[in-house]
Formats: sequence, structure tokens, C-alpha cells
Amino acid sequence: MLLDEPTQGMGHEDVKRVTDLIKKVSKGRTILMVEHNMSVVSGISDRISVLQRGAILAEGDYQTVSQNPQVLEAYMGSATVLEGAH
Repeated sequence: MLLDEPTQGMGHEDVKRVTDLIKKVSKGRTILMVEHNMSVVSGISDRISVLQRGAILAEGDYQTVSQNPQVLEAYMGSATVLEGAH
């Protein structure tokens, strides 16, 4: 299943419902999802691939990818932005 920004523009209560539904239907299936809501990504993803200009910048579980200095630089503007936040 391919999902493109499934929670875009939703309120918190709807995000939770959609996230629960995605978890339910993903059992035994592969879901490819583009999502910028990091709380959604962290809650339902087993494996994350971060792309920058069409190339894979980082891959792995949420904890690993979210602390990758290249990912932080590309998406937050600085690798030091989130230091100490984890």
C-alpha cells in the first residue's frame, strides 16, 4: 500500500484514528508512506528511509535516523538543533 501524507491537515483526534487504522491494516503487509509528521512516523514505522534530492541519506529505525547528523543538517538546518533533546 502506498500512502502519501495520510495525516496532512488533520486535527490530533483524527491523526490518532488514522494512525491506528494504518497500524491495523499493515499487519502482514508492506506500507510505503511519505509523511512529515514525525510523531506519526515514530509511532508506526519499523524502517525509515530519508531522502535528500532523490538519494537515500539515511536508513534504519526511527531512533537511529532521527539522531543522524546528516538528517538533522538536511531537515533542521543544523546537527546541533536537537542535541540533548533525546
